[in-house]
Parts: sequence; structure tokens; C-alpha cells
Amino acid sequence: MAAVEDVPAGSGGADAQEAVAKVSSSSGGVKSTGRGGASLLDSGEDFEMLNDEDEDDGDGDLPPLEDAGGKDRKKKDREDQGTQSKTSEPPPTAGEEEWVEVLGNGQLKKKVLEAGKGPDSRPRRGQNVKIQLKVCLTDDSIVEENDSLSFCLGDGDVIQALDLSVQLMELEEKALIYSDAKYAYGTIGSSSPAVPPNSALTLEVRLLEASDALDLELLPPHEKIALASYKRERGNVYYQRGEYVSAITSYGIALQITESSSKVDITDAEEEELTDVKVKCLNNMAAAQLKLEHHEAALRSCVSVLAHQPDNIKALFRKGKVLALRGDYAEAIKILKRALKLEPSNKTIHAELSKLVKKHSEQRGVEQAMYKKMLGNPTSAAVQKPPARTPWSISWKWLFGATAVAIGGVALSVVIAARN
Repeated sequence: MAAVEDVPAGSGGADAQEAVAKVSSSSGGVKSTGRGGASLLDSGEDFEMLNDEDEDDGDGDLPPLEDAGGKDRKKKDREDQGTQSKTSEPPPTAGEEEWVEVLGNGQLKKKVLEAGKGPDSRPRRGQNVKIQLKVCLTDDSIVEENDSLSFCLGDGDVIQALDLSVQLMELEEKALIYSDAKYAYGTIGSSSPAVPPNSALTLEVRLLEASDALDLELLPPHEKIALASYKRERGNVYYQRGEYVSAITSYGIALQITESSSKVDITDAEEEELTDVKVKCLNNMAAAQLKLEHHEAALRSCVSVLAHQPDNIKALFRKGKVLALRGDYAEAIKILKRALKLEPSNKTIHAELSKLVKKHSEQRGVEQAMYKKMLGNPTSAAVQKPPARTPWSISWKWLFGATAVAIGGVALSVVIAARN
């Protein structure tokens, strides 16, 4: 592999990369107009590195409902920065003044070994570039060599050290780049190339070519599918490394490719395949957005999936998860019941549904108690019972009635006597 990590086995990464390489070599790559969103280079975030489950949309089971861990991520970032400080300075070299700061923080530096064709020949963001690359650890052991590595500048196809530094190189320039682990393979390292965790790198780079990308509208459908799949797989790699902002960036680029109009003929089967890639990107993007606690964005991604595939189990599960995190337990339960009806044997949905039913019941109990307090309803303990009657107690109403009857009787007797 070049500076791009291998896609995990079983994801079809090799086929996609081969197709993308064919696109780059034959047509000069792809031009995407108006790409927006958070970029790997523009985000300015310190990405956490976590060992996590694969969120690719294969045939695996649904992931469990993860707890939002914003505070834990910040704590881990501080710990990682302390660890990275061990490798934050480049090895001693002569002519330190020749090093140019790329970011101004001492963690990414560039030194020109052979001059290029001048500042006007520098590549622009979004162009396709080809470089010659040699990567070494700080002990000068070589971990990677590639005489012809092609990638789209600024798309996050390679490590940040390359994506940032090559933009400052001139055509045919040869440069030495020092990168802290933060802009290389971070705190978890890489298996291919074999880079240990927290390893600073020196990269020897020569810029061979820089060319404008072709318009997506002119790209043949099968090449568009291959390119979108590659960008999605790159997003999966970032997700597995815990770099969720970068994952969202790659998924977003893949989505723009799938949604671009086409001026060439496309078959129904190719259209369906593009839609399938789009759905997978949206599903995986929702998972990354949930990791970053971007609940509204995740909900929109799930809704978009369900607009194409109303019975998509993962989208239903994640939509229910978002609604639950927002406290809308009634609607979340409704969505999860729908998912469970589609896949009754899914234990993850069963467990989550049981949890939400319990939380919903507790929520209703709290609400009822609050309403009673607001309305001032007396409690059963506050209701006073009337005093018990004694056998000698007489109602004043009965007494008054008896007196009236007696007086009436006397009056009637007087009248009768007078007549007689």
C-alpha cells in the first residue's frame, strides 16, 4: 500500500483501488465542483484514535447502541498529546533553518532537497497528483516505497502529512517532510505499512505530475461507481481508526459522486448500483455522526436512507437510536418495533427495545407526578375522612323537621276545635 491504508479484507478495496488507478491514469481523475462540508485539512480537529467495531454495511449484525463519549474523547486526546510529545521533535539535522513550518506548531515541517519549476507550478486542491515516495521511521528504517503514487489532493486519500505538504511543493521538486504521529498514523499505528503507534515519520517526496480532474458528468458510469466505492471504503478506514470527521468527509465526497448528473448513457443496473453505494454512504455517515453526537445530522442521514429503502434495518435502528437520545421514547419505540417486525430474530433490536420501553415507562411516571403537582391534586394521604357519628348524635335538620310537624299538628287541632 502507498500512504493510503489498505481497506479491510472482504470490503472489495483492491478492486476499487485498481479501478480508481485506471481512472487517474487514463482520464486524469475526476473533477468535483462545489464540494462542501468539513474537510480533513480544514477541520483543525485532533482526532481521537479508538479501537471500534466495523460500521460497514455488509452482512454483519447491527452495532449496539453506543453511549455518547464526548468527555471521554477529550480526556483521551489530552492523554494522547502527552504520549505524542515523546516524538514531537524531528531528529537532529544540520541546517535546521532550512526547515519550513507547514502548520506552525513544530509537528509538520518541510525542507526542499531539489528545487522545482517555480511557485506557479504548485498543485491546487482538488487536482490529481502523482508523487514518488519513501517513508522512514526516525531511526531511518524504511517502511514504505512507491515510485508512482496517485491521489486527489485534499480529499483525504492519504495521510494528512502528505495531503498538507504536497500542496506546498513545486512540480519536479524533491522535498523531505517531517511529520509527528498526529499527522501520520496516530496513536494506533498501521499494519500496512508497518508503522508502530505514536511514530514520527520522515517522508522523501518528489512531485511528478499535477493535472486537472475531469468533470463528473463526463465520467463513464462504471468508473463513477468505482470511484464512489473507493471514497466510501476510505471513509470506512477512517471510521475504524476513530477519525470520525475524516470519515464523514470521505462519505460526503462519495455521496457527491453518486448524486452527480451524467452526460453519458447509464443503464438501470448501473443506476441501481450507484443508489446502493449512496445508501451505504448515508448509513455509515449516520454512524459517524452519532459518534460525534451530531444527532440532527444523523437523523437526516437516516431519513435519506429510508427514502430510498423504507425497510433498511440499519437506518431504522439508527433512527430509533437518535430519537431515543433526544428523549423521544414513544417514537423511538415505534421505529424499533417496525425494525423488529422486519427482523424478529435480531437480539440487538430486542435488547434496545426493552431498554427503551422501561425508560419510557419511567418517563411517563415522572411526567404524571409533575402534572399532579402542577394541578395541586391532593394525595390520598391528604384526604381527610369525616368524623364518625355516635349513636346519640342527632342531625339538626331532623330536629327542625320534627318541631315543624309538631307545631303544625297543634295548629290543626286548634282549627278543628274552633269549628266544632
